[in-house]
Amino acid sequence: MLLSLARERRVLFFGGKGGVGKTTVAATVAFAEADAGRRVLLVSTDPAHNLGHIWNRKVGAGAVRLAPNLDGVELDPERVVEEHLREVGAALRRLMPEHLAGEVDRHMQLSREAPGMQEAALLERIADAVSQGLQDYDLVVFDTAPSGHTARLMALPEMMAAWTEGLLKRRERAKRFDTALANLQADEELGERVLGGDPGEGGGRDDRIRHLLNRRRERLARLRETLADASKTAFIIVLAAERLPVLETLELEQKLRAAGITVGCLVINKRAPPDAGEFLAERRAQEELHLATLAEGLPALPRVDLPLIARDVVGREAIEAFAALLRARDAR
Repeated sequence: MLLSLARERRVLFFGGKGGVGKTTVAATVAFAEADAGRRVLLVSTDPAHNLGHIWNRKVGAGAVRLAPNLDGVELDPERVVEEHLREVGAALRRLMPEHLAGEVDRHMQLSREAPGMQEAALLERIADAVSQGLQDYDLVVFDTAPSGHTARLMALPEMMAAWTEGLLKRRERAKRFDTALANLQADEELGERVLGGDPGEGGGRDDRIRHLLNRRRERLARLRETLADASKTAFIIVLAAERLPVLETLELEQKLRAAGITVGCLVINKRAPPDAGEFLAERRAQEELHLATLAEGLPALPRVDLPLIARDVVGREAIEAFAALLRARDAR
């Protein structure tokens, strides 16, 4: 079921509570699809950098080849914020009058610690990864940060698109005001102060600002359309059969549904074996109680159970073995 779901999509997001094995499952699905001949990009947005740990090699901001047909990228949130602010600052300095360059730098410095800055910067990179990934790869797989962070991130395209739309409307109103002010031609000095420079140059600057805002609006709109397209994108929630992961999954699914994102299936990871002694039998009985709560809350979602295995999934051989387990489960 899990690999069948992946085979029918172009974009997959893996999310869930921290420590449940999201990265392991995401990396294994990506490897299995690449091994089947699809070109796959695996992207981690989790600041914990577990992708490199699982593959037992360094993975960074540039795509690295992890296996035939499979490239991996880790987006470092701190580095993403720095790059985002550097790009925005450079654009603002080009658009604003030269004497306001100091104000631009001050604004960028204050913005570094602004609430939501990390999510906004990550969203820009996710939009880039989705757009470029759909051109260069058959499948883009995202290993996301823990649930709360991911839920906010998935709701951002709608919010930021509305915010950008608001900015564009303000620019249009400002343009009409500037035109009326220029038509008055009563006080050239006043016009120069209001327009931030030579009134004759203001229109060109305004056009560039509108161009940037329009480009951002279109980019967010494309991302939002991709996320909401259930035939192209699916979100897979990975969890353990424990009380807190189950409750967090119910909440995450509700938030994703509100954001217009389809949950493709649930992956219950590290299930206790049913025939391995009294201790694990008791543990499995406890898991069944929590999974009953999950089934009651999300009765329509398909579910994949993956067993607790004896060894950590680290390195290509371990990932290949786990992929074989996924294929066997999918064939049932």
